[in-house]
Parts: sequence; structure tokens; C-alpha cells
Amino acid sequence: MKSLGIDVGSSSVKVSLLDIETGECVASSTNPQSEMRIDAPRTGWAEQDPETWWYYVCEGIRRIAADHPMREVVSIGITYQMHGLTLLDRSGKPLRKAIIWCDSRAVGIGAEALEAIGRDYCLTHTLNSPGNFTASKLAWVKRNEPEIFEKIDRFMLPGDYIAYRLSGERTTTVSGLSEQILWDFKEERRADFIADYYGIPHTIIPEAGVSIGIQARTDKATEEALGIPAGTPISYRAGDQPNNAFSLNVLEAGEIAATGGTSGVVYGVVDTPKADPLSRVNTFVHVNHRPEAPRYGILLCINGTGIMNSWIRRNIVQQTADYVQMNNLAESVPAGSEGLLVLPFGNGVERVLENRTTGAAIVGIDLNRHTTAHILRAAQEGIAYSFRYGIDIMRGMWLKPDVIRAGKANLFLSPLFRRTLATLTGARIELFNTDGALGAARGAALGAGYYRSREEAFASLRRLEIVEPVEADREALEAGYAAWCHEVDSKLNQ
Repeated sequence: MKSLGIDVGSSSVKVSLLDIETGECVASSTNPQSEMRIDAPRTGWAEQDPETWWYYVCEGIRRIAADHPMREVVSIGITYQMHGLTLLDRSGKPLRKAIIWCDSRAVGIGAEALEAIGRDYCLTHTLNSPGNFTASKLAWVKRNEPEIFEKIDRFMLPGDYIAYRLSGERTTTVSGLSEQILWDFKEERRADFIADYYGIPHTIIPEAGVSIGIQARTDKATEEALGIPAGTPISYRAGDQPNNAFSLNVLEAGEIAATGGTSGVVYGVVDTPKADPLSRVNTFVHVNHRPEAPRYGILLCINGTGIMNSWIRRNIVQQTADYVQMNNLAESVPAGSEGLLVLPFGNGVERVLENRTTGAAIVGIDLNRHTTAHILRAAQEGIAYSFRYGIDIMRGMWLKPDVIRAGKANLFLSPLFRRTLATLTGARIELFNTDGALGAARGAALGAGYYRSREEAFASLRRLEIVEPVEADREALEAGYAAWCHEVDSKLNQ
């Protein structure tokens, strides 16, 4: 028996096939080979075509099916880029390109809603400002594209759309509602007061179910197109960051996960709902939440992390070196990068900076001293500084990062980045053999009942490495962090 995991990112779509009995990944496929296109028709906008996601989902499944028959698939899990807005008409066709997570066009609308509804009321009930989240993006469509808004039958998150294409059912999850800022944590129900303020009809909000459990079943069209038997349960669905935490077996209060892809995230689980007064970090419903056993995820998201590293590779290194070679070159420079600083905030508004857009910056270049190697190291340190900046906020929300779990992927493939982050936070970093698609496949097998417990589901999860803080680097990195914070404060006060 096999479980299929689908990870819809903004850069690529990954599909993995899990052998349920052994817990091992037997096949995976990532498409496209280069990064998916993100359209930016205006500054601060970011859009993708939902049909493109579906095309690469099908491409990934077909590549795996060449060697592994899809008739063996007994469960399907989906994870996806959070906070996106996909609009469907009655026939199920997308009405426009999806407005994705790093699009900042709705910041002003969310700020207006926070003041109109009441800051205290929002932070008590939704634990977040409406901000630049999905509901505010939909309000932007209502205000600026009324002819499209009038045709909406359902609005969906990216993962909801993929589930719909597989099953024909238009649904979401409670966790999904919370990431759209449409969940009332105090009342334990949908936050209709947000929808009502924005003039969003309740009829276009999909019905919400659990994240781990049977949500829908594949239809005949999926069997004909992809070979997956009709009636196969879709039994897990979660945004990429709750799913990253799930993939690392981060399910209980006090446990913390991190990831460093296009954006960088630290995600910690608590059992008491708590809001940051400035909404610099956000609280969502975690995948294993139940009213009688509440679990909430506090999420720190920095948009400009891995994308900063890839920008440097394209534009400074000009793709003459791969990431391993870049890491090796960065290692030739001492901790602190001899005074060079990189602010990685160049990918839209940053929640951790109170929805401000400061832009990325390379600060303090000495033309007689600094080299490409300095820029490479300063970039990784700057990304680690941004993690520390957000973690310091999270410490005030009852999270204590003594141990941070991460998959050995993306930025966490860099020994330099791992050591720098461990040293700056004082946390031990544990690296595991998992990724988002594999975690979704594991969650689907658990949700469909093929695993009977958390312990059984994660029995094959292996810790690959432990990274401890480096005391010899602490003084230089703390000095660098203080200088970095000064630069950030200067940007925010401009």
C-alpha cells in the first residue's frame, strides 16, 4: 500500500510516494526543473495560474507512475503555499490568476479592517490582524475587480484547489480558515464577522473539515487521467508551514520546527491561544487541533530568505557556482563577515516588520576589503539574523527555542547557516530525513487510518544530524546582530 503526498510550492510542485508499511519514500518527482513563474504585473504584486499548479501535479504523478502503479495508492495528502487566493466560477474554472502569499496589494485594506473592527476585538478573536491574508486579498478583488467578484462560486486556498481537481469537492479545513483570518479562536467557529465586514457572502466560503482525516475522495476523472482509483481518500491537507511542523513530528506544546526555502519560517506549537499585539508573528490552528485538546501554531515568516540567496547566485555569482560551492566560499570568511551586513527583506512586505517594505540591502561594503565571499557569508548571516529577530518576538509568546527541528533541505543544507542559527539562538538544531511532500503522504496514511497512532506514523523518521552552537563565533555574531538590528531600525524609522 502506498500513500501519495503533493506539495504545491510557489517555486515547484513535488510529489512523493510513501510505502506505508516501511515508512520509506519509494519515489519522488519535482517539477518544473527550473522555478515556476511568478507574475508581478505591478510592484508588490505576485500571481500564479492555478492551472499551472495542476499541470505540474499531474506531471509529477505521471513521472512516478512510470515505475510505480497508481492503483496501489490508498491515501492522498496535500500541502501548499499558504495564504493564496484562488477564485472559481460555477463551472469550477479559475476566474483570474491566484493572488499568492507574497503579494502585498491588500496591506492597506487589512489595516483599515483592523481599525474599523477594533484592534482588541481582532486580537482576541482571530489572534491576528486581517493584514495581508486571504480574506483581505478577496476584499481587494471585491473593491477593484467587481465584475470578477460577482462571478465567484467559491474561493479557495491553493491546496483546496488541488483537492477540488482530484475530487470535484470544494472544501477547506479549519486550519485553512485560520490562515485566511476567517477563524474565531475565542468562539471556536468561523469568523463570520470578518466576512461580513468585507462584504463576503457566506455562500462562497467552502465548508471546513479537519486537517488529518478523510475530507474528500477522488473521482472518476482522476482515475481516468492519472490511474489513481476512484474513491481514494484525500485524508490530509495543510499549509506548508503547519505541514513542515507535522513532517518533523512537531505536534505538542513547546515543540518547534523551522524551514528555509524561498521564505524562512520558525513554527512553534502552544496549547493556549496568544496573539502578538503587533501581529509580527501569527497564530493559526495547528493540524492536530481539537476543541478538547487545543493546538495552535505560532508562525514567524520572513519572506526574503532563500530568495535572497538565489538572487545572489543569479546576479552576483551569475550562476558560475552551485550552492555547495557558494557555501564553501562563504566559509573562507570569518564569523561577522568583517563588518559587511545583508538585510534580506526584498520579497514584498514583511510581517515581522509590521507589514513594512524596507527592501533588501547590502550595507557597509569596503571596496578594498570585501569580496564575493564576504557577500555570500553576510547573506547567510543576514538571513540567520532575521530568524533571531523573529524568535526574540516569539520568546514573549511562551516559546523557548531550546531545540529546533528542520528537514535537511534548502538553507539547512548549508553547514554555515546551521551553525550560525544555532549560535545566535542558543538552540540545538536537529535535522531529519523528511520534506513537505513526504510529510503530507505520512499525514494522509494517518488520516485514513493506515497508521493507528502518531508513534506508528513517525516510527521511520530518522534524525540525521545535531548542530550545536559554536561558542567561538558567538561574540562576533552578537556584534554583527546588534549592527544589523540598528540598520533595520534605521530603515523602519525612515
